Amino acid sequence: MKNRPFVLNFALIITTAVSTYFITPLISNVATAQQGAAAQGKADNEYQVSGALYMQRSAEYRALAYQAYNWAKLSLDADEKTSKKLPKIERKKPRAVVVDIDETVLDNSPQQAGLIKSRQPFSQANWYAWGEMRAAKAIPGAVDFLNYANKKGVKVFYVSNRDEVQKQATMDNLTKAGFPDVTADTVMLRHPNDVGKETRRNYIREKYRIAILMGDNLDDFSNVFELKSIADRYAETDKARAMFGAQYIALPNAMYGTWENALYEYKHLSDAQKAERRLEALELP
Repeated sequence: MKNRPFVLNFALIITTAVSTYFITPLISNVATAQQGAAAQGKADNEYQVSGALYMQRSAEYRALAYQAYNWAKLSLDADEKTSKKLPKIERKKPRAVVVDIDETVLDNSPQQAGLIKSRQPFSQANWYAWGEMRAAKAIPGAVDFLNYANKKGVKVFYVSNRDEVQKQATMDNLTKAGFPDVTADTVMLRHPNDVGKETRRNYIREKYRIAILMGDNLDDFSNVFELKSIADRYAETDKARAMFGAQYIALPNAMYGTWENALYEYKHLSDAQKAERRLEALELP
């Protein structure tokens, strides 16, 4: 019995060592994960409130969306009449309309609003989860216009930088919202090696003549706008001025976009640095 205290003490030493080398790191990892989650819940995205509210609550936004799609219809009808002047090789091609998806035909503002209210930053996991819900509603005017184009025999392509893994959920959402011509071939999402959308647009051009391109981002129209500074985006837009309202139809999106990335010079900045850049970018009297 005299050896019992020694045995107990030895067991205590062993238990302490095990805790030190195995349990303590586990607790530390959990704490770190919790701190990371807490930090994620404090994203500085309050500045996005006005953009989300404008899209969700202003009749002016709806008016602009209807205006864009009404003008697209007029442009499509005009293209039918003027196509006779095109080179023979182009005249023989069937026509196509190419649209972006997010904030062009589908409204993702509820997902953006959720991130703002919970002060969560954008994450791929949250974005995928929203897509799996198949809950995005159609942008005003989008369904009517694309069904009009489809009935006229114009092929509709949905070219988006959503990831390819989101394809089935995206197709389901588009079909649910009432969009036509939703197939594995017409819904063209981003593959891992894609840089932009130009490769997919050129693939379409091999068989079709693109009459109209629609998007909420300049990158939806041409790769000449991609990764450009604010000044260069202005310059490229001015060069293409005759295309807007003809082949290019732009929709408003004040919530997010390449226009904001250009403010940050496409760099990975902290929330504080981004806030500073936004203030610096304001034009004053």
